[in-house]
Amino acid sequence: MSETIRFGAVDLNGQARGKRVPASYAEKLEAGVARLPLSVLNVDLWGEDIEDSPLVFKSGDRDGVLRPSPRGPLALPWIDRPSELWLMRMHLQSGEPFEGCPQRALGRVLERYAAKGWRVQAAFEMEFHLLDDVDGTLSAPISPRTGRRVRRADVNSLLGLDAFDDFFTDLYDGCDEMGIPAEAAISEAGVGQFELSLTHEAAERAAESAWAFKQLARGLARRHDMAASFMAKPFEDDTGNGLHVHFSVLDEDGRNVFDDGSEQGNDLLRSAVAGCLAALPASMLIFAPHANSYERLVPGAHAPVQASWAYENRTAAIRIPAGPGKARRIEHRVAGGDANPFLHLAAVLGAALNGMEAGAVPPEPISGNAYEQDLPELPTDWASAIDAFDESPEVAEIFHPRLIDCFTRTKRQELRRCEGMARDDLVLLCLETV
Repeated sequence: MSETIRFGAVDLNGQARGKRVPASYAEKLEAGVARLPLSVLNVDLWGEDIEDSPLVFKSGDRDGVLRPSPRGPLALPWIDRPSELWLMRMHLQSGEPFEGCPQRALGRVLERYAAKGWRVQAAFEMEFHLLDDVDGTLSAPISPRTGRRVRRADVNSLLGLDAFDDFFTDLYDGCDEMGIPAEAAISEAGVGQFELSLTHEAAERAAESAWAFKQLARGLARRHDMAASFMAKPFEDDTGNGLHVHFSVLDEDGRNVFDDGSEQGNDLLRSAVAGCLAALPASMLIFAPHANSYERLVPGAHAPVQASWAYENRTAAIRIPAGPGKARRIEHRVAGGDANPFLHLAAVLGAALNGMEAGAVPPEPISGNAYEQDLPELPTDWASAIDAFDESPEVAEIFHPRLIDCFTRTKRQELRRCEGMARDDLVLLCLETV
C-alpha cells in the first residue's frame, strides 16, 4: 500500500513537473481536480520560465487541469517507502487537451492513424551510461566486480554486464514493477555504456515506457552509488547515447500494412520512409534538443548525420531490419538518448504518415558505408536546428502551432544561456535533466 503519491506531467524537455501528496489524494487525481500552471510544461533546463512566454504573465499564468494516463499509477522502486507515480496529461479548464503538452503531441498524430483504422506498435532501444560523478566531474564507473574504474569499452561483453549484475537485476525487477517491457541488455561501444531494448507496445504506451525507464535507471543507479545518464555525449572522445525507435502499423484486422510477403516491404513502407526522410532536417531539434546533442553528430561515430535509408544497414538514418513479413518495421536511428520520447515518436510517426498519405517515393536505398557517400546532410548545429524547426512546413503538418512556439522559445532561451558555458558545466547540467 502506497504511503505517498507523486503526480506530474511531462515538460518539453522530458522532465516531470508536479507535486508530492499523501496516498489519500488518489481519489482527487481520478476525479480530475489536480491542477498545475500551463507554463510549467514550457520551462527551460534550469526549470525557469521562458521570457515573454504567452503562458506566463500575459495570460495571468493560468492553471491547467491534470488528468491521469490510462496506464494508471507506476511503482517507484528506487524510493525506500512505498510510493506511486501518477503520469498526468495537461488539459485546459474547458476540458480540451493543452496543445503544448508532449503527450498531446503524440496523441494528435495517433488520432490521424486511428482515423484510417490503423494502430501503431513501437519499441525503443534505451542507451545510457553508468557514471561516477562523486567529485563533481564525470568519470567512468567503478566496477563492482574489481573495485577499479572501468577503463575500456567491451562491446557485447557478458563480463561487462556481469560486473554490474546487481544493478541490472534491480533494473529488471523495477521494470516488472513498473510495467516496462524490458528485453535484452547489452554492453555497448562506450566506456560504461549499456543498452536495454524494450519490446513492442501500443505507441502511446511505448513512449510512456521509455520515459519511465529513464526515471527508473536514474533512481536505481543512485541506490548503487552511481549516476545513470541518457545525455547524448557524456565524453568528448567516446561513443554517445542514441534513442532508436522501431515501429510498424497494423490495420483493423491486425495485419501489418507494410507486409507484402517480401523482404523489401511494400509501397506503403517506402512512402513512410520517404516521409521520414523529408522531415528529418527540420525535425532535428526534436532528435537533438540540447547543446550537448550536437557533439554526438559527427561522421563515423555511430550517429547518422545524413538523410538516407537502407535495408539492414546501421550506418543509415532509416533502417529496415530483416525478419518475417508480419514483423516488417522501420527503425529510426537519428535521435540522441536525450530526446523526449513523446515528441520523438510524434515526429517520427507524423512524418511517416505524411509520406504515406502523399504516396511519396524515396530515393534508392543505399548500400555500404553511408559516411563515405555524398548524401543530404542533416543540421549539426543547435541554432540552425531551431530555425529549421520553427520555419518548416513539414513540422507544421505534424505539430500544433502552440507546441512549435513553446518549443522554439524554450530552445532559443537555452541557447542564449548556454553560450559561453564550459563543456564540463554543460555536461553536469544534462546529467540528470535529459
